[in-house]
Amino acid sequence: MTQKSRDTHGEPTFPEIHPKKEGLTRRELISGMGGATIGLAIGAPLLEAAQPGAAGSAGQSAAPALREVRMIENVWIPMSDGTRIAARMWLPVDAEKHKVPAIMEYIPYRKRDRTRVGSDSRHPHWAAHGYACIRPDIRGSGDSDGILVDEYVKQEQDDGVEIIEWLARQPWCSGSVGLVGISWGGFSALQVAARHPPALKAIITHCSTDDRYTDDAHYMGGCINQDMFVWGSKFFNVQASPPDPQIVGPDRWRSMWKERLEKLDCRVADWLRHPTRDEFWKHGSVNENYDDIKCAVYAVGGWVDAYSTAIPRMLNGLKAPRKGLIGPWGHNYPSGGVPGPAIDYLSDSLRWWDHWLKGVDTGIMDEPMLRVWMQDKAACCGMMETPGRWVAEEHWPSRRIENRHFYLTGDGLASKPGAPVQLQLAPAQTVGMVAGHWCPFDMPTELPKEQGIDDGRSLCFDSEPLGDRLEILGAPLATVEVAVDRPVAMLAVRLNELHADGTSTRITYGVLNLTHRNSSEFPEPLVPGERYRIAIQMKDIAHSFAPGSRIRVAVSTSYWPLIMPMPEAVRLELFAGSSSLSLPVRPRGQLDSRLAELAPAPPRDPPATEVLREGIAPAKRFEMDMATGTVTVRSTRQAPVVRLREIGTVMASGWEDSMTIRDSDPHGATTYNRNWESWERADWKVRVETVMRLTMNKTEYVLDAEVTALENDATFFTRTWHHKIPRRLI
Repeated sequence: MTQKSRDTHGEPTFPEIHPKKEGLTRRELISGMGGATIGLAIGAPLLEAAQPGAAGSAGQSAAPALREVRMIENVWIPMSDGTRIAARMWLPVDAEKHKVPAIMEYIPYRKRDRTRVGSDSRHPHWAAHGYACIRPDIRGSGDSDGILVDEYVKQEQDDGVEIIEWLARQPWCSGSVGLVGISWGGFSALQVAARHPPALKAIITHCSTDDRYTDDAHYMGGCINQDMFVWGSKFFNVQASPPDPQIVGPDRWRSMWKERLEKLDCRVADWLRHPTRDEFWKHGSVNENYDDIKCAVYAVGGWVDAYSTAIPRMLNGLKAPRKGLIGPWGHNYPSGGVPGPAIDYLSDSLRWWDHWLKGVDTGIMDEPMLRVWMQDKAACCGMMETPGRWVAEEHWPSRRIENRHFYLTGDGLASKPGAPVQLQLAPAQTVGMVAGHWCPFDMPTELPKEQGIDDGRSLCFDSEPLGDRLEILGAPLATVEVAVDRPVAMLAVRLNELHADGTSTRITYGVLNLTHRNSSEFPEPLVPGERYRIAIQMKDIAHSFAPGSRIRVAVSTSYWPLIMPMPEAVRLELFAGSSSLSLPVRPRGQLDSRLAELAPAPPRDPPATEVLREGIAPAKRFEMDMATGTVTVRSTRQAPVVRLREIGTVMASGWEDSMTIRDSDPHGATTYNRNWESWERADWKVRVETVMRLTMNKTEYVLDAEVTALENDATFFTRTWHHKIPRRLI
């Protein structure tokens, strides 16, 4: 939103200053005309777009002549209720003589400053190839009027439809519109597409999901996701940020800011009050009715990103024209993807836009529906490149992929069921310490680490060494027979590769609140001691197990700090012999060798920023109090202080997160999240700081939150919240 989505909702606070990174992670992204009024225009005519990517990209033809582009700093787009939406725009100077399609990116992350450099790396390029590019701030964010109430509210979608209609009416627009975005922008593209405005012909959705309950920064498998609080605290900053006086006026910005702050509410409390897949989460989940989406959909993501599972699911569910691309990357655009290799995304995206918005046959729809990176080694801490190769499937689901079954037995992972064996696992709350983050923000520090620590306190089942390479593509499924001693419990299942040298790397994983075993809408408590057969689907992945490696399945009743703990410590009994693992095995095919090349990402021009002070590199530390058995994990980051040269704004931001738990008992587990960011020019100095604390006990969550806004180092506004929220089978 988030990035989600950082943009849960979010997309590093200033990732643009790192040459390897193009897009924004959720946290960092967070860290007019024809009747409307045109605002400031900086240097118009202005930006000359970057040159097209290197020849050799799939379907790429000779580079067309580039059009001169004018950047308009602010355009006011009027809504039917009188609200004005503020947008930044890149427009070919001859567009009124030679009309162009429009491409819109629709997010709440401050188009004027926070996302400026990232936008400048994409939108001028598309504009120079004959598109009008528009970056509006969602109502109540950045410089737009109104209040940002919550994620993905109906008003946001209504405004999106109106903006598209407005764009299609402009004298420079051909009448065709596309939507693009990552994280929150990817969500909004899907959700507005589901309203099927007639002018919307195609979208590219990056790192997003079709299911807000199953695959977002709040819940996972009916369990509370760590990111609910990491992102929730950052979302406070997004909601509480001021407009820019140079856009909205020196006499108006304070009153707009004050209204935003006075109407601010603690949305994390609302998220906690909806622990099941009810109407709250169904709203904005386009998988409720895939048929609502009529336009063409290009779904893009990476295996390290939290949202990659949504791509195969959408390819299966959508009926509109569609394609999918999953690389080795995290929460980022493919041209800045880490872990690499990154690709020439701008050229690839132009082929999509030219096909659907201009009617040019670029050949992109003649290519396989799904292209993915088949990793030879799973991404783990310290890796900046993931070895592997590109593979593709003509259609998804693919008839070529067959499930191969293994059985969890007393002797390990076998090809046949074994004799019944009852295995026990004692409670341990800190299995998951090497899991990495749900949606890694500061790679490579938040990627999973070697799994030995977690494996040693889980039930592990290992295969014999593989004689041949084994490749999988899809979602592994574990089916386990278990009994527990508490009415509320969870299971985490990891699929690992146990290498010949004894190291263990995580390939994929899944978690499930066992009260959601039959339904996430209507959970049911467990009967202690009763035996249940539980199916846990893991996240989709493409992976090649090396000859000589072993396949390992690891089962635990906790996965902290990635997943919040259950109300009580749980003792597990697992019935081996009939419990099983199903792997989606993919045979090699001739299609892979015929795939057109994806060109590497071209060098990027230096961003128009000046680093005034270097940041503090991300740090993550685990601490243990030997006297109490309390374990604490701390994460900190301070972004560089930078000046945006075009507008003179100096920006800074940082955060710190900590979580504590006792390994013997989940009672009293806590989370603490603090975020701050500031903006400064000669006549303007503001700062927003948010703090959130959560304490868990057996029956309730106790949530305290605080927001403080400062102008010229003096308190402009402050407010606190205190909520007690009952736990409901979670």
